[in-house]
Amino acid sequence: MKQQREKEFWVQVIVFVSKDENLTKSHIRYLEGRLIEEATKIGRFELENDQTSGSKLPEADRQDMEVFLTRICQLLPVLGCDILTPLLKYEKSRTLGSSLTCSIKGLTATGQRTPNGFVVFKDSETTSDLRQSAPPWVSEQRENMSRTAH
Repeated sequence: MKQQREKEFWVQVIVFVSKDENLTKSHIRYLEGRLIEEATKIGRFELENDQTSGSKLPEADRQDMEVFLTRICQLLPVLGCDILTPLLKYEKSRTLGSSLTCSIKGLTATGQRTPNGFVVFKDSETTSDLRQSAPPWVSEQRENMSRTAH
């Protein structure tokens, strides 16, 4: 982690440890490789390091690490990290009152609550002005979204 500290994209770190401190370097490499593999498959975020460094483990150790990985996948959303939460595509619901509309400053946006959060529908309008309090990642995300929309 010391090597990664200088990277500007780091916002948070979540560390997992075993209760009996029996994780070896090979176990950690295996888990790192599997986490990168899962995050790449889900595709919620663009990964800068997508090279799996997975270690070869004996079958029993591999099964133990898969159980450990399952626990990690269960705990991450509880800790507010959605990197391993699959994105679900939602169609606009036809149910009356299921979508919400916001009209402000002559602009209108429509969206809907989903199990993954709030989805803003295509063709919703936004202001190009960001508040000074907006964190840099919000600006970057908006810029990326506007590029993909055109």
